[in-house]
Amino acid sequence: MKIINGVNIPNLPWEERPKGSKDIIWRSKKNPIITRDAVKNSNSIFNSAVVPFQGGFAGVFRSDDTARIQRLHKGVSDDGVNWEIDDEPIQFICDNREIGKFEFGYDPRVCKIDDKYYITWCNGYKGCPTIGVAYTTDFEKFYQSENAFLPFNRNGVLFPRKIDGRYAMLSRPSDNGHTLFGDIFYSESPDLIYWGKHRHVMSPVIGWQSAKVGGGPVPIETEEGWLLIYHGVLISCNGFVYSAGCALLDLDEPWKVKYRTKPYIISPRELYECVGDVPNVVFPCTNLCDAATGRIAIYYGAADTVIGLAYTTAEELVQFTKENSY
Repeated sequence: MKIINGVNIPNLPWEERPKGSKDIIWRSKKNPIITRDAVKNSNSIFNSAVVPFQGGFAGVFRSDDTARIQRLHKGVSDDGVNWEIDDEPIQFICDNREIGKFEFGYDPRVCKIDDKYYITWCNGYKGCPTIGVAYTTDFEKFYQSENAFLPFNRNGVLFPRKIDGRYAMLSRPSDNGHTLFGDIFYSESPDLIYWGKHRHVMSPVIGWQSAKVGGGPVPIETEEGWLLIYHGVLISCNGFVYSAGCALLDLDEPWKVKYRTKPYIISPRELYECVGDVPNVVFPCTNLCDAATGRIAIYYGAADTVIGLAYTTAEELVQFTKENSY
């Protein structure tokens, strides 16, 4: 399986598939790799994004503090498993005082495009959720620009290169609560400020993704299409259940879905995924892919409380998606 425009990550976290396992994705034996108290005054740490950086790894982490305010923190790691996360939240540099006034921020994604690392997150604006956008080059200073969209919106996921000369992003329009609906949409921008060419990507369907769907980690460009891990939600008699599936999107027109998994690829099963502040949640925000081997390390929030790590390969995931598609 050829990874297009990928990077080699020789120190990618990795564990071999457990003997006898037939799971398409297998969990790290070290889970949860980040506990809820890894940051001072933290209630929980989950739904976070990491990238390779200067021979190691860096990331932006969601930490809900003990006042239950959602904040974003910087973290660094030598091996992608053991992390040092700043106790103090990121202070974004913003020329516009109104946009830069922090209210809340959660569920970040980090995407490298050219020489910048772009952060997108659910950003509070006048008490409403929308998509915040910022960038860094050194994970020391973070420069915030205009919000991408009007409220209400969540799950802003950038593509790692321009599409037909324009930046591209997935998002999920929402409401101001724990949305009971949600489709994935695609948008383009010449400058990361003005967004248009909005296209529908996918809607909920029966089963584990019957209530809503939303983009997960940054898509991986393969010869078969954009490999997208996304989350889906089922409303059970005991509340929401968050699982994850996989889709292949057209390389040139990414709003066109070529394949989409009927079964989930990972769903709450372990105790740390089923018990926590919000039970029965797996929520992937990162997939690091080593272009040389096709190995993928997936970082995901578990029960809105801790962070788990899981593994697969691009070849297996693409094959599974094609063989188990609607």
